Amino acid sequence: MNVPAELRYSEDHEWTRVEGNRVCLGITDYAQDALGDVVYIELPPVGTEVAGGEPFSEVESTKSVSEIYSPVTGTIVEVNTDLIDNPERLNEDPYGEGWICVIEAVDLAELDGLLDAAAYTDLTESID
Repeated sequence: MNVPAELRYSEDHEWTRVEGNRVCLGITDYAQDALGDVVYIELPPVGTEVAGGEPFSEVESTKSVSEIYSPVTGTIVEVNTDLIDNPERLNEDPYGEGWICVIEAVDLAELDGLLDAAAYTDLTESID
């Protein structure tokens, strides 16, 4: 399982990368593997207000539907529209071309509760 050290992780299996006051978000390698083949993602429109800890999107796979939770309160300023026609990117490259959206955060301190790579690895190992 791939868990890049430079990212932060939620217990809901999303990853975040901070870029100034913006947060790039996607699902983890663990999540995409657990979901199986992703066939659809609901992307929120740019300008959508999101609240930290609340769901704002869904990913559908051949196995199930899973909600995507925002790690921070803010506004979605960019979405990966390539995923509309190529949802399999979430499986193929979850930390690269499979990114979901970028959120302009109101307060980056909300990210303090996220896990580092070692803690996230411990979490996933305790699930298996």
